[in-house]
Amino acid sequence: MPFPVPGIVRWHDSTVSGATEGTGLHADVLDRLGTAIAAGTIGPGEVLRAEELGDRYGVSRTVVREAVRVLESMGLVRSRRRVGTTVSPRGQWNVHDPRVIRWRLDGPGRDEQLRSLSELRCGVEPLAAELAADRATPEQCGVLVGAVMDMTAHGRAGDLFAYLEADQLFHRTLLAASGNEMVAALGDVVAEVLAGRTRHHLMPSRPEPEAIRLHRDVADAVRAGDAPAAGAAMREILREADAAMRAGVTRAPDQRL
Repeated sequence: MPFPVPGIVRWHDSTVSGATEGTGLHADVLDRLGTAIAAGTIGPGEVLRAEELGDRYGVSRTVVREAVRVLESMGLVRSRRRVGTTVSPRGQWNVHDPRVIRWRLDGPGRDEQLRSLSELRCGVEPLAAELAADRATPEQCGVLVGAVMDMTAHGRAGDLFAYLEADQLFHRTLLAASGNEMVAALGDVVAEVLAGRTRHHLMPSRPEPEAIRLHRDVADAVRAGDAPAAGAAMREILREADAAMRAGVTRAPDQRL
């Protein structure tokens, strides 16, 4: 049974479909606290006091408590009797949560986070491509081909946002087509990586034709049931993406947000 493909991550408003908790003040406080914790501005062991945070952000203690509850669900903070709510060590964070990934990519540890995510992708996505060659449904194959067509059109037009959406759809669909629920669950992680590298100008201003060709090679290999070719093409995609990100870090460090 194929796994559903979740929604799209939008890089311009930092929204993760199905992942962002709450709206308005709650979401704003959550984002500001999460960013501060991920950056180390609020360090491990520091106590979060609702009254102080409410005054700082101009919101009620109820709004702060709601945001803190979400942070606790991610492992960023913990509540203890007689101590209160304190920031947790990084080893206790849910590092696969797309919001945590986004906050870390927005902070001073971006390069380290990108390296970790690249290594994860290199271990998972070639395998996903190989599995998809054996398990993808005709519908999923059609989505992969359609996504590549959209990437081609948007890449030529220089529309990075539309290109990003098509690229995310491709990778989400490929992970889902693996037929492995653990692999499919990484769709949000990969989508956030793709959004983050675009948001921080770590990719070319116009997508490279070679990158699009490699995506087409993966789609064609999956449709043909050629697992070795699918895995090999995906490994090339990841090598090309890693080289492009490294060039972006070197080329435009002053453009990082």
